[in-house]
Amino acid sequence: MLKTTIAGSLPKPSWLAEPEKLWAPWRLEGEELERGKQDAALIWLKEQEDAGIDIVGDGEQFRIHFVHGFLEHVEGIDWQKKTKMGIRADRYVVDVPTVTGPVTRKGPVHSDEVRFTRAHTKKKLKFTLPGPMTICDTIADAHYGKRADMAMAFADILNAEARELEALGVDTIQFDEPAFNVFMDDVKEWGIDALHRAIDGLKCTTAVHICYGYGIKANNDWKETLGSEWRQYEEIFPAINESRIQQVSLECASSKVPVSLIGLLKDKDVLVGSIDVASLEVETPEKVAATIREAMKHIAPERIFPCTNCGLAPLPREVAVGKLRSLAAGAALVRAELGS
Repeated sequence: MLKTTIAGSLPKPSWLAEPEKLWAPWRLEGEELERGKQDAALIWLKEQEDAGIDIVGDGEQFRIHFVHGFLEHVEGIDWQKKTKMGIRADRYVVDVPTVTGPVTRKGPVHSDEVRFTRAHTKKKLKFTLPGPMTICDTIADAHYGKRADMAMAFADILNAEARELEALGVDTIQFDEPAFNVFMDDVKEWGIDALHRAIDGLKCTTAVHICYGYGIKANNDWKETLGSEWRQYEEIFPAINESRIQQVSLECASSKVPVSLIGLLKDKDVLVGSIDVASLEVETPEKVAATIREAMKHIAPERIFPCTNCGLAPLPREVAVGKLRSLAAGAALVRAELGS
């Protein structure tokens, strides 16, 4: 009960990439880079285990960007043809690579990473992949013509990848879909269908992560426009509850999301975000426990998995470690209260 986990990313060590900077380039090359990534993953496996995290991940130490880390291994994308595009409904505008032909995998993308990680922990292992809708909101389309069509094509190759990772011993595969909180109509029209195609045939636990983004300025500025209550979840949770996804990872800690909205997920396990990723403050275990207790007013504790709101990648390493320890300690407080 109240098994803890992380949303995904953790800070890169300073010798691997510039610290406290989201999506910083690598500082190593060639074989040294590959060994550096493995060493970083080992560090974070150890830190998670020492903190008491129950379901661990590699902290996304093998990739710079949570979407591009997958797309770099996909055919049909022209990385030299840059297209200026508004991301998350023009929250920020960047030059992105362009899909110019049918997308296919060049081969397995993350298999070697999972083999390495699985061999170095006996804990349950979680792995994150970008969701089809969020991929389509992060890359330009000059081939498919409709986002829904491109999403289904990406869902097919995500499914092939996910099946391979499951076979290598991954216990939970999570698809990251921050775009779900922006394009709510699309979620209901085709976003969930794309997720279903991505999870087709999987027997491991499946999850979707829907948050309000990393604690960076563009996201924080957007949050200031959302009013006194953030109710995006209210529009999409009923449809997600009817979906075949087993777990939903969401943001609760230090946000304006009414926690009561998780009551709309009456048939799902809920990864309750109990750690604020937009603050350098390390939560006390009691503060984490208070978030969990609030969630328990609306959903049974057997279906709660305390988690981080989003990735911790931009934070100082010592802050991230402190937050992981508080997450585990806060969950332990509540388990003790429940006699578990």
